[in-house]
Amino acid sequence: MTLIVQPDHRAPTVAHMLWVRVGAMDEVDGTTGVAHVLEHMLFKGTPTLKPGEFSRNVAALGGRDNAFTSKDVTAYHQQIPADKLEAMMKLDADRFANNQWPDDEFMREIEVVKEERRQRTEESPRARMFEAMTAMVYQASPYRRPVVGWMSDLDAMTPQDARDFYQRWYTPGNAAVVIAGDVEVAKVRQMAERIYGGIPARPLPPRKPREEPEQQGARQMAFHAATEQAMVALAYQVPKLTDPQAQDPQSQDALALTVLSAILDGHSGARLERALIQGQGGQKGRLADSAGASYGLMGRGPQLFFLSAVPAPGVASEVVISALKEEVARVAREGVSEAELQRVKTQWTAGEVYKRDSVFNQAQELGSYWALGMGLEAGDQLMSQLNQITAAQVQSVAQRLFSDEKLTTAVLVPDSSKRKLERPASERPPIPNH
Repeated sequence: MTLIVQPDHRAPTVAHMLWVRVGAMDEVDGTTGVAHVLEHMLFKGTPTLKPGEFSRNVAALGGRDNAFTSKDVTAYHQQIPADKLEAMMKLDADRFANNQWPDDEFMREIEVVKEERRQRTEESPRARMFEAMTAMVYQASPYRRPVVGWMSDLDAMTPQDARDFYQRWYTPGNAAVVIAGDVEVAKVRQMAERIYGGIPARPLPPRKPREEPEQQGARQMAFHAATEQAMVALAYQVPKLTDPQAQDPQSQDALALTVLSAILDGHSGARLERALIQGQGGQKGRLADSAGASYGLMGRGPQLFFLSAVPAPGVASEVVISALKEEVARVAREGVSEAELQRVKTQWTAGEVYKRDSVFNQAQELGSYWALGMGLEAGDQLMSQLNQITAAQVQSVAQRLFSDEKLTTAVLVPDSSKRKLERPASERPPIPNH
């Protein structure tokens, strides 16, 4: 098990995180969502803790706790007073090593997860469109599956599915404890060796690569749903970062794509806002109520560059799609100014400084880099590399990496025939944060 400690003595508090390098991408067809379901079950007991008692004990320590699952990882986190760290470690080590619960507890919790899927995905036309789009973008990569799982798989999931996943992946060699806050490194190491060090190791199963084949042509989707507003989304398959220090062409392209995303949509008055929302893009009037750009940069699987927008009333989706493409084409033709470049770099630097005011953010960043196989200095290295990206590099990726051959387009189409009776709010039970 890896231990990462970041001292920060500005306040008597500690962020404690336990990261497991397993997420939705490690599932197999038929049990999608099991990583997220298991995250819920880690709150449901050990031989010495009853269901729900873990969170009550954290609260009794004066802390708060939660967890999250992504395509890449599962992470459990608490923020507690610094003098309660040892007690917190004992609680988390116990549930990591000794998670157990009766079948009926699983059957209750799977209904909570299904309700979470209904509220966050099935009752949101936009969420369902992006889910369907992702399944079309990726042909082989496990990134094609939703983190929450397909409803049919949740319906068929058994307690043993979750137990098998736990036994397979929750082993010390696949986990990291990350601690940031008012601590001394040597003392934390002694505690961790005493508390976590006794957990028996098990070999990890081999991970199959499941590489995504190169996209060879445009893909398009019209997603019909009961919604008042259309939406358009464009996803380009692009390179990802392999190493924050790497000077290889792929990593340099990934860094330049990050800068391009910020120039398009990284600040108030950025290019997409001016062109599509404020109507300064050479076409008369407002084209969109909102518009954005995003890029994943890095992950265990392949990454995408997204452009999206909600057309303004009376504006056709095709017009907005053309306008989004045109803003990338404009960068390809004309490049970007040094002032634009410097603005986004200055904002990033300020953001890094502010982020480190939070011990939770520090632990989150360190855990994320560990999960992707990067070193403790990855954050500083990444900022250094981003600050060296030139306007010519940004123009170059805009010229080379945005062909329709690598593009998947989805359009959310308002369709009154899809309308169903909505459940009243009183019939929607609350769902937990984790």
